[in-house]
Amino acid sequence: MFRKSGLALAVMLSLIAAPQTVSAQELTNIAQNDPGDTAWILVCSALVLLMTLPGLALFYGGLVRAKNFLSVMLQVAAVAGLASVLWIVVGYTLAFGDSVGGVIGNGEKWMLIGLSILREGMTLPESTFALFQMTFAAITPALMVGAWVDRARFGWVLAFTAIWSLLVYAPVAHWIWGGGWLGQLGVTDFAGGLVVHATAGSSALVVALLLGKRQGFPSSALLPHAPAMTMLGAMLLWVGWFGFNGGSALAATDDASSAIINTHVAAAVAALVWMLIEKIKFGKPTSVGFATGAIAGLATITPAAGYIAPGAAIMLGIAGSVLCFGAISLVKNRWAIDDSLDVFAVHGVGGILGTLLLGIFIWSGLGGTGYSEVANMPSEVGVQALGIVVVVLFSAIVTALIAVAVSLFIPMRVSEDEEVQGLDQTSHGERAWLFD
Repeated sequence: MFRKSGLALAVMLSLIAAPQTVSAQELTNIAQNDPGDTAWILVCSALVLLMTLPGLALFYGGLVRAKNFLSVMLQVAAVAGLASVLWIVVGYTLAFGDSVGGVIGNGEKWMLIGLSILREGMTLPESTFALFQMTFAAITPALMVGAWVDRARFGWVLAFTAIWSLLVYAPVAHWIWGGGWLGQLGVTDFAGGLVVHATAGSSALVVALLLGKRQGFPSSALLPHAPAMTMLGAMLLWVGWFGFNGGSALAATDDASSAIINTHVAAAVAALVWMLIEKIKFGKPTSVGFATGAIAGLATITPAAGYIAPGAAIMLGIAGSVLCFGAISLVKNRWAIDDSLDVFAVHGVGGILGTLLLGIFIWSGLGGTGYSEVANMPSEVGVQALGIVVVVLFSAIVTALIAVAVSLFIPMRVSEDEEVQGLDQTSHGERAWLFD
């Protein structure tokens, strides 16, 4: 009788214990999947999309002549939309899938199938991580639109940027952020100085060279038609950049708040310095100058935002403003390249500069997070320089090949008559020609 009672007690205890075991496992999962971190990255995803739509569209739209305003808005929106679709179909798995030789993702998670409940090593669902990275993949090719405004054929723009997203952006993102070979060598990029700004900037310069100059460049003044709109776009970009850089901490922690502080102060300092340069050189500051300076500071701080102190961020803001201002004159006056809205001079040069200076200002003696046990300042600067050379050369070469290949099927440039009339009036006929 006692044996039967003991057996019954054991069964009852096992039934009671079973739910407790499951509950403990559930609690463990909840602890790993931090709701606060997840909510923060969802908000940051929306902020980055705000940068593109409407921030970048307004910023670029105000800088062009009125007859090309709608065409620029359309290109930014269409490129961002196309890049987003491609990211879901295959871009994510190429950039962040399990690495094949450190070169590219294995492709198993195409269409976002088989995503993990948690992204490995993070407190985020993999779907949240994929969403956040999708907004980066959307804005990067959209940045290049500024290089070819007023003269690029809409059909060519879509075909080129679609291929570029898969053959340039996805591999570089994998090399640095997805477990690829540059990341293994120690190349550091907090939020996209190389992955976003250097790729888009260097590629934009190549396309501007291949496409040729706008009619009237550089003799005629091709003035922006709505500086106020550009200023508003820059402000939206500035605010959205908090999600761009703050979200790249991938958690709602001190790293995120530090990145946002550095982002804001770098943009503020760069904008003020740009106005000072204009005052000295031209006698008065301008709203377009303030906006451009802010974007230069934001691009420069991006690769370093989470690794340096606010004092270093101020130095990066100053350096970014001075160097990007000089780069605009170099590209347009000395090289006579019509990079219409200064994509290379601002985004490319800013991202490259910030990536290189990170190797210095990450030093703990300057308030940075410090070097790894096997690194020091010379080796860190050297590795960062290697990353810059590889990314810029790769982006430029592959961009040239894609641009020429697409032009064999779709002309790169609109006709002279269409350019004179403005793409806002001629784009309807252009779309009809493309899909006829």
